[in-house]
Amino acid sequence: MALPNRYPVIFNPKARSQRGRGALRFLMENAGRFVLYATNHSGEARELAAGLAAAGEKVVIAAGGDGTVNEVVGGLAGSDTALAVLPTGTMNVFARELGMPLGNLDQCLEVIARGIVREIDLFEANGSPFVQMAGVGFDAKVIEGTTWKSKMALGPLAYLLAAVKVLGERPPLLEVRCDDGRVETGVAVLAGNGALYGGPFRFFHKADNRDSMLDVLVYKKAGYRLVLDSLRGLARGGIDRVSETVYLQTGGFVVDGGEPVPVEVDGELLGRFKATRFAPAGHRLRVIAPEEPAAGAKAWPERED
Repeated sequence: MALPNRYPVIFNPKARSQRGRGALRFLMENAGRFVLYATNHSGEARELAAGLAAAGEKVVIAAGGDGTVNEVVGGLAGSDTALAVLPTGTMNVFARELGMPLGNLDQCLEVIARGIVREIDLFEANGSPFVQMAGVGFDAKVIEGTTWKSKMALGPLAYLLAAVKVLGERPPLLEVRCDDGRVETGVAVLAGNGALYGGPFRFFHKADNRDSMLDVLVYKKAGYRLVLDSLRGLARGGIDRVSETVYLQTGGFVVDGGEPVPVEVDGELLGRFKATRFAPAGHRLRVIAPEEPAAGAKAWPERED
């Protein structure tokens, strides 16, 4: 008897949030449609995804938040295997970018079953791939200072408490050197492959994850001015409309901090580096996406795989 086709799903069985527990229930209720791969340690999602891609799987589902998605992306990078997302994390920024129906996993599964494949840009920070956004300085330091226990206990509030501590510190001056020769300096840098950052917030309002460009925000002021500039910019329809912030679009760039500074990719701490090189990964990422893009996003191309 031929076995039915089942989607391989990579997930974290230790998720303790209410949303995480709901995700586990959903996976169990639909277990007949999945082959489940539970992770036991950091980095295992990447290893599992790479193995599934090498085995010729057409689609791999990442069930989790942006951290799980980032690990799975790392395993699928350079392969023909398409990424699908069941958004069960806290922020689910990449799923929002794609236009996945957040809060309804049944509808998300329907999107995956329709199997519409799009190709989007993939970038790297010092060789580590990211699909949505990255940061050097302030936001990476907030992530660095947010413990796993605090995230489990407080959810998004844990990041806010860590941010309050970082706001009072004096950051190093960062130099941003674009591949086309432009140079800027600032105290924090954000890079977006897509428009969204931190949830539903359109920090990168010019971004298009198919234009082979990163959208870059260079903040000139630290502390509470950085936060206020972000809020004022969002209210005005673009952070580049705030005088203390520079908005760039570039195919690649280097951030030099003169000393090791924290770097994050897709909301996960990458490490501390004196210099960080942002560049195209050299190949695009195949993703399962809804027929219509998220509200406010540019239309998908006519061709569908």
